[in-house]
Amino acid sequence: MAVTLAEVAAHAGVSPATVSRVLNGGYPVAGGTRTRVEHAVEELGYVANGPARALAAATSDLVGVLVHDVADSFFGILAGSLQSALAPAGRSDGRRLAVVCNTEGDAAAELAYLTLLEGQRAGGVVLTGGAVEEPGHTAALTARITRMAGTGAPVVLCGRPPLPVPAALPVVTVMFDDRGGAFRLAEHLLTLGHRRIAYVAGPPGLSTTRERLGGHREALRRHDPGLPAACDPLTVHAGFERSAGYDATRELLRRAEPFTAVAAANDTVATGVAAALREAGLRIPEDVSVAGFDDLPFCVDTAPALTTVRVPLREAGILAAQLVTGRRPLPPGGITTLPTELMVRGSTAPPPADGGRP
Repeated sequence: MAVTLAEVAAHAGVSPATVSRVLNGGYPVAGGTRTRVEHAVEELGYVANGPARALAAATSDLVGVLVHDVADSFFGILAGSLQSALAPAGRSDGRRLAVVCNTEGDAAAELAYLTLLEGQRAGGVVLTGGAVEEPGHTAALTARITRMAGTGAPVVLCGRPPLPVPAALPVVTVMFDDRGGAFRLAEHLLTLGHRRIAYVAGPPGLSTTRERLGGHREALRRHDPGLPAACDPLTVHAGFERSAGYDATRELLRRAEPFTAVAAANDTVATGVAAALREAGLRIPEDVSVAGFDDLPFCVDTAPALTTVRVPLREAGILAAQLVTGRRPLPPGGITTLPTELMVRGSTAPPPADGGRP
């Protein structure tokens, strides 16, 4: 029997109107109240759209695409190629409706969008970008994905690790070799002669940050077991925006710890790194080498062109579209990993003879 709005309200100890406000998302609700309602929705398996429950076995031509930031080129390229590749898969006019949901990297927003897509009988869902690695969120996300996939709607996890869902469900993971790419980038800097390598990492608690920082540190450790500890004072966590790279580099310069290279969490962050270095009177790459990650289109137009790691975003978008529409069979084990590629350009060079500044 379908769970009602009133039952969710009773379970959460609030009024039905409050539950409605939380689900609609357009009204201010106290944080504690919102959490109780979200937990009640999850525990009871409530779906906002009543008719959708009656038609649970049916699905629509709608495909939900969850991104962290639609204005970020990383997600724009991924979502754009995915949407274009959905065109041949529709049931009537040759198209599926891709609905892009901008979560801003917020775990609660991710769950809320999945609830809305479930209520709309989405024919499939693609979740892109790094996963928030918090046990409570992982458990809630796993339960939500299990329920959606249980209706026959394929779910693709793109650029994030797999979830512990039943093997029989149509859930597939498309991973990027972030760890291997970061390893090869650090190896490149080490081969050039760099030892004091600063690293502007992404936000803590995100799978992408863990993988890229892990690969970087592994390369340092293999070269010299003492290097990771020596470079720890040169590691700063920041966001994925240009301003984050700029602020992080200013912080590194204030620490007065000498470094000859900076590896950034992504290309956008690297542009902020470069701006802060130039502002401090440092030349790239003569004084400090700079490298990014992702190989976004602007990398070849920076001065000098940016050394980075290519992530196959367009290929991933096309593959995700094929998987979510059933045009490509699920890979063995439900997981496929796409390779990354080191792109050496003009922003990296051997360190200066004087050991570098500052």
